[in-house]
Amino acid sequence: MKYNKYFLTIILALFMVEQAEAIPAFARKYGISCMMCHTPAAPKLKDYGDTFAGDGFKLADYQAPRYFQDAGDDKLSLIRDFPIAVRMDGYIQAGFSGDGKVDMSAPYLLKLMSGGQLSEKLAYYFYFYMDEHGEVAGVEDAFSMYDNLFNTELDIYLGQFQVSDPLFKRELRLTFEDYHVYTSQIGLSDFNLKYDKGILLAYSLPTSTDITLEVVNGNGLSGLGEEGFFDKDSYKNYLGRISQDIGDFLRIGAMGYLGKEEITHEMFSVTNQAWFAGPDATLSFSDKLEVNFQYVMRHDDEVLTGDGGNRITDITTNGMMGEVIYSPQGDKSNWFLVGLYNRVASDYDPADYHSATVHLGYVMRRNVRLGLEYTQVFTDPDNPFGRLSFGFVAGI
Repeated sequence: MKYNKYFLTIILALFMVEQAEAIPAFARKYGISCMMCHTPAAPKLKDYGDTFAGDGFKLADYQAPRYFQDAGDDKLSLIRDFPIAVRMDGYIQAGFSGDGKVDMSAPYLLKLMSGGQLSEKLAYYFYFYMDEHGEVAGVEDAFSMYDNLFNTELDIYLGQFQVSDPLFKRELRLTFEDYHVYTSQIGLSDFNLKYDKGILLAYSLPTSTDITLEVVNGNGLSGLGEEGFFDKDSYKNYLGRISQDIGDFLRIGAMGYLGKEEITHEMFSVTNQAWFAGPDATLSFSDKLEVNFQYVMRHDDEVLTGDGGNRITDITTNGMMGEVIYSPQGDKSNWFLVGLYNRVASDYDPADYHSATVHLGYVMRRNVRLGLEYTQVFTDPDNPFGRLSFGFVAGI
């Protein structure tokens, strides 16, 4: 009877999804379909979409008529119609452990997005979380970028972004389950591969080699301190990454991250130096099957924990993510299947995580997709946890 209750609840969720006819800002700007940049469904990008974003949100093959307002000043870039789009996610979730509750999680997130050109080479992008997990989260991604600096293949970004963006973009994943290899928290350390403020430099070589360098504060999206600075200490953190296309189907990469921070808790303070390193790879068979892999090894010298400011030293953390995406008709598929595997093993036990996910997606409209997903969490062998989710992602 308990599982029948879950099944009926999920079936009822079908009536909560509207077929949104509107299309997001970039598609409106150029008058093209979302499938030009996304496959098998938004928000995941295909190569054409990656190129579009890297070129400052402009398409060489398409013109955006009357994009700028003519004000008689060649130095003024005044966007005629300010580009705005909305993403809304909603779910019904059932837990398969303990009391096995069913939760209505719609909306799960609601964000306002804007981005576009300010000149031939200057662009911007940001989004504001109007509702994330039931709270107003504020601004996350927010940056300006300059394309082809000094007329070279060098692009520069200034603002806040996810440190892991040059690897696999968490915001573009198709699953409700996260990429936990990027989110692990070790004690009170602020180091992870999520959001931070900084500068990103990206350079492409004619050999299909991409090089990325980031310089970030290292303490996430914290507020202003007493001195009017976002960085809580005098250190900067650095990430370098190189990736190489091999033939038509394989891309391999490697990254390294080095950081230093002051950690303070009540009367205790330590200086932690940490590094991350690991390979990543993508194997693509046409546009129907894609396999992604990420491995990260991390080492922290010393951190404090929240339970009384205990000091722990010499902490090693190993994490991996494996993802398989199958879309039987490529970017024209209405159905797609995703498998995701997460594993994090750390000397700091609270950071351990182990899960496997299966996701079945359906493209209801190019800008509305449904998803049925099950995740089994194996972190605690004595208390395994399962989560079944059904929901929608809509771009308006």
